[in-house]
Amino acid sequence: MDKQNLRKSVLETYGMHRFGERYLRELLPKSVYEELKKVQEGQNELSVETAEAVARAMKDWAVEQGATHYTHWFQPMTGKTAEKHEAFIRPDRDGGILMEFSGKELIQGESDASSFPSGGLRATFEARGYTAWDTSSPAFLNEDPEGLTLYIPTAFVSYNGEALDKKVPLLRSLNKLGQETLKVLKLLGNTGSDRVFPTVGAEQEYFLVERELYMNRPDLRFCGRTLIGNPAPKSQEMDDHYYGHLSDRLSRFMRELNNELWRLGVSAKTQHKEVAPNQFEIATVHSAANVAADENQIVMETITKVAQRHGLAALLHEKPFAGVNGSGKHINWSLASNDGLNLLEPGNHPEDNLVFLVFLCAMLETVDKYGPLLRASIASAGNDLRLGAHEAPPNIVSIYLGESLTEILDAASCGNNSSCSDNGTAMHLGSFTLPNLPKDLSDRNRTSPFAFTGNKFEYRMPPSGESISTAVAVLNAAYAETMSLYAVKLKTHMDSGNSKEEAVRQVLADSWLKHKRIVFNGNAYSESWHKEALARGLLEAKDSVEAFSAWLDPENVRMLTETGVMSRQEIEALSHIEYERYAKRLLVDASTLLHMAERSAIPAAQNYFASLAGASEKAEALALENPFMPKLKELLKYITESEKHIQGLKAAMKECNKIENHTYRALLCRNSILPEIGKLRLAIDSLENLVPKNDWPFPAYERLLFDI
Repeated sequence: MDKQNLRKSVLETYGMHRFGERYLRELLPKSVYEELKKVQEGQNELSVETAEAVARAMKDWAVEQGATHYTHWFQPMTGKTAEKHEAFIRPDRDGGILMEFSGKELIQGESDASSFPSGGLRATFEARGYTAWDTSSPAFLNEDPEGLTLYIPTAFVSYNGEALDKKVPLLRSLNKLGQETLKVLKLLGNTGSDRVFPTVGAEQEYFLVERELYMNRPDLRFCGRTLIGNPAPKSQEMDDHYYGHLSDRLSRFMRELNNELWRLGVSAKTQHKEVAPNQFEIATVHSAANVAADENQIVMETITKVAQRHGLAALLHEKPFAGVNGSGKHINWSLASNDGLNLLEPGNHPEDNLVFLVFLCAMLETVDKYGPLLRASIASAGNDLRLGAHEAPPNIVSIYLGESLTEILDAASCGNNSSCSDNGTAMHLGSFTLPNLPKDLSDRNRTSPFAFTGNKFEYRMPPSGESISTAVAVLNAAYAETMSLYAVKLKTHMDSGNSKEEAVRQVLADSWLKHKRIVFNGNAYSESWHKEALARGLLEAKDSVEAFSAWLDPENVRMLTETGVMSRQEIEALSHIEYERYAKRLLVDASTLLHMAERSAIPAAQNYFASLAGASEKAEALALENPFMPKLKELLKYITESEKHIQGLKAAMKECNKIENHTYRALLCRNSILPEIGKLRLAIDSLENLVPKNDWPFPAYERLLFDI
């Protein structure tokens, strides 16, 4: 296809499989469209009449394009999405069929809630759960080899209304954040904005491997990561993969990936090779946080689907290969208003920068007060393998602002008093009218968990294979509380006769002096930072088991419940599920490693040992020099070590499986299974180094990382 036709094709097909703004405006009666917009903005409740009209238009649109089924698409606490397909088809009296879809079917579906993780919110015999249409996220058509299915984004709740998914807390957090942020914006003199909402752009990292090789690696198939394997002779040390040229095969894959996403109305924009061999990244344009969360799920599922068509397997695990970069999911977070403002963008006028500094400083207070909870929201067994190494941020939560913004906040908190700046410099602000601020006030810091990057915060800690919903919901909730406090303080200062500028200065001064300890502009990998962070009182949760305890910290429970984002029961259930998933993940890893070691790796080593032993006997019988003895001794050593560590791993698994308390079980799995996995891996990897490549049962790193 030539460039002109390709451009025409993209313009014509973009969004054709998304029942979004374009089709809502075209296919709904004007009155229904306007009513739905009010529902989406939280102004009105959804009426039966509006639901019926939308359902009719949605069904007609989907059927016209070839869909025969629909599904309520939701995000249970499994870390994956879920769906149950229903046909539009209804038999008529004449033996034919009708294509029907009612407002009731659109609004609500039913699923077996007892079959999904609930953390004790539901008993096994209490099966009823409901999916509820999320009007704020567009429905879309998902294509498979047999046709199209209408996917309707939904929330998932129990019979009693408790959240059983990741979407419900996110939706609640959006409402609360919007309410509290708008209060502050109005106090700062804004009269044009009616709504405020967070926007998110997710950068998704992933690996690709040959599907044939993937199918011959049980660890990749069952665990998403390699449990054994030695480094290839060459890895990422030459820095030649990053932003490297795409082969024709990869270009075809990425072009099809883009076209799939564009048809779904997902604005895939950036794609490139990442640092590690066969590692890649795709980024989407910012959108409203709830839509962005759904779109990121679509991105992950589409990457996996398109990869299969090209004979590839996509790896979304945080650390598929030891010794090279892991994969993360950077969440670019900002605040927008319905009239087009970015509240975290420096403006062209001092008044704009007054607003900018308030919302900027609020993030510092938010992250300082709730850093451990933010750390818990991105914790997982996979992310433990990634954080703190190979360009992933460390476990200590801090914010990078850059020297310029740090100095500005120092000065802003001091007013005219230049002596109060810690570094001896200050800006003379007069009546607190700031000069124009350049857009890029700082360089980027790739070692920072939370970096300000010009007009947004780049949250670099989230794991590559998980939904962004929980991390964003927690951040929204904590920021909403800060906004609520700011609103009270600003109003109190203004009611006392202070000008708006002076009220802002006092709020900023109070917040900055209390919370500037969270700002670190240096190398967050350095040992000195770890010591300094400890001296500042910043906590480091070295792994997920430590991090998960933050969920039940009384202050965090208070914040989440008072903002209405989660109930205490939902928090306790989430904590339970996280510990439970962690332990199960390690037990699956252990079972898979045992399977690979006992059934394949050790037999291969034993066969090679036998062949060498036979050759050795022949050499001795002929009175020749025996060159085989050193390798025989090494093989015997590591076969014996492997057998010993197999028994150690089995014993650790047996003890873990005896524990019923989910917290203690996760703790024991971390303390006993993880070390045994490491010991067994070292022994098996030593055998891999000794056995000829053609006799080793698993594809090696050099093929997995370089064969595409």
